[in-house]
Amino acid sequence: MKQTFIAQQVFDGKDFHHNHPITVEDGHILAFDTVAGVNEVKLDGTLVPGFIDVQVNGGGGALLNSDTSVECIETIGAAHAKFGTTGFLPTLITDDIDVMRRAADAVAASLDKGSAGVLGVHFEGPHLSVPKKGVHPQSHIRRISDAELEVFCRNDLGTKVVTLAPENVSVEVIKALVAADVKVCLGHSNADYETVVAALEAGATGFTHLFNAMSPFGSREPGVVGAAIESRDAWCGLIVDGHHVHSAAARVAIYAKPKGKMMLVTDAMPPVGLDDEASFELFGTQVIRQGDRLNAVTGELAGCVLDMAGAVRNTVNMLGLSLDEAVRMASLYPAQFLGLDKQQGELRLGSKADFVLLNNDIFVDQTYIAGSRVF
Repeated sequence: MKQTFIAQQVFDGKDFHHNHPITVEDGHILAFDTVAGVNEVKLDGTLVPGFIDVQVNGGGGALLNSDTSVECIETIGAAHAKFGTTGFLPTLITDDIDVMRRAADAVAASLDKGSAGVLGVHFEGPHLSVPKKGVHPQSHIRRISDAELEVFCRNDLGTKVVTLAPENVSVEVIKALVAADVKVCLGHSNADYETVVAALEAGATGFTHLFNAMSPFGSREPGVVGAAIESRDAWCGLIVDGHHVHSAAARVAIYAKPKGKMMLVTDAMPPVGLDDEASFELFGTQVIRQGDRLNAVTGELAGCVLDMAGAVRNTVNMLGLSLDEAVRMASLYPAQFLGLDKQQGELRLGSKADFVLLNNDIFVDQTYIAGSRVF
């Protein structure tokens, strides 16, 4: 079925256009023109490429670590679709090997089913640094073994991301993961600069939530943060919620990195998409929501209530970036990091018809995945 969308304004990932028609067929963009006899849909607002979130732990009351099922993943996806996310990586934080296997099975089944928005999986841990563990359970942090490698190297998981601490995983293992099409991110790490550089040379290409849970930048010891900002090639995920990173630090990092290497992430937890401020349990510890902030009862920040539209909005309003660059940080740049930019991240001929209608205040009015309205 063909359908033509005509928005007041369209941002295609490069330029803004006014009253610009987009004709969709079979989930992809067929033409930037009207087609005779095709139903037209008028949209009030700005149409932008769909957002891609590489770090989504939960949403809609669901948490992957607590429920390793297709239904859980679809609940999370539906919750985030309300906020413009058209592609995401369900993220499993540090857990035991049986939970990892079940989560992998659920992701594979979701991909096979065609669950909306699911791109693959992100394993955040369990091979992390105890001093930088955050709320990850120390009881499950461990050295990598053949059991975890078997999960990471599966070929039915779509796009795979693994976050690890390079001081606890050898460069040989990093090379093996990269050879198995795993995107290796460095995070929850207390490594020194030299260790991080060695991991980058071995093929690591990303950093998980820059500044948070990593050795800081210093004048004599650049740490993980210094190596991340210095790297011309690696992508950095950034949580722009006003709690995880000071706006000045975020701006410094954005200005220092090459354009295109800083991407927005949510690190979202179950309360995203819920109106109440109820707490939830994470590995037996209560996590308390206070407005847009989540803290474990022990004091650590415990993920976010952030959504991608909120991240874009904050990037414009808190950091002072332009709307077009904030949108690219939420769409094109994560697509490039994941190697999916031929089909996603921009609106161009032949690309997936994943797009979001924003109002003037940068809130989501409608979300489309493969040309079908999901919110």
